[in-house]
Amino acid sequence: MSLREEYFEDGPCPDNPGWRQWNIRDKTIFNGAVMGHLITRVDDDGKARLRMFPERHHENLQGMIHGAISLSLIDISMFTTMHMIGGGSAGPSVTLELSTQFVGGGDPALPLDAVNEIVRETGKLVFVRGQVVQGDNVVASHSGIVRKFSRTKTDAKQ
Repeated sequence: MSLREEYFEDGPCPDNPGWRQWNIRDKTIFNGAVMGHLITRVDDDGKARLRMFPERHHENLQGMIHGAISLSLIDISMFTTMHMIGGGSAGPSVTLELSTQFVGGGDPALPLDAVNEIVRETGKLVFVRGQVVQGDNVVASHSGIVRKFSRTKTDAKQ
């Protein structure tokens, strides 16, 4: 069983044709415990899209989506982007840098999407940029760098 198969549910989403699931099997880990059900797809323009479905516990005191939820969606989306349109698997890897500009509020009654593209991918780094959107409403713009690790212990020490 591969790392992906062991830890992720990433098959077709029966409730959303054209989308794939992006869920960690252990629902007590952050993604499942905090973010809830996530789905992903590649749009016609070649960008990767990760969608979440906000719930009451994702709201701030103003009744909007909490900024920490948007940040978490962005972080997770960088890995789905690597997996969906990058040169290989999304793991094992870590976020090195994330720059975010909040430009609007998120409506908890609507799905929240992170839409990304890969600016450049090297042997060890992936440079990603994108936006968090709800339809035509932009909630945030972001860019980030993900560091890919080697799959073997020998390679990881280099």
